[in-house]
Amino acid sequence: MKPRTKRGLAIVVGLATLGIASALVLNAFKSNMVFFFSPSQVAADEAPRERNFRIGGLVEQGSIVRDDKTLQVRFVVTDLAKNVPVTYTGLLPDLFREGKGVVAQGKMGPDGVFHAEQVLAKHDENYMPPEAADALAKARKGDMPGGTMTTSVDSKNPGARP
Repeated sequence: MKPRTKRGLAIVVGLATLGIASALVLNAFKSNMVFFFSPSQVAADEAPRERNFRIGGLVEQGSIVRDDKTLQVRFVVTDLAKNVPVTYTGLLPDLFREGKGVVAQGKMGPDGVFHAEQVLAKHDENYMPPEAADALAKARKGDMPGGTMTTSVDSKNPGARP
């Protein structure tokens, strides 16, 4: 082989290797990507039914039901415009309470119940995940599908009720 042919072959092999590596990295990102949806978006059927996603908002007052024999917990996540029932089996974070911010990761079941695999609670009185705070703010302003609330949001504590 001529040196020019060897160089061309090396370039082609290098580009092919780079293309395969890029495709594998992009595929890994796609399969591990988890999107956030508010209860209003889930009710409007904007959330995927076949993939995991995160839902966030407030734990509705009086909605927590614990099974005495198992670790199963049922509760409702709300953005003050729409509600989504959630079921979770496992230990909940210590800060998980009614009226507080929560983000749950899992899948929507055919029964209309969100089956969570992981539940995260806010860690501080003034903190709420940005996605959940934005969703609550939009729901309160009535900007989301089905949102009818028109109250203001406290910028220092977006999860606070008016």
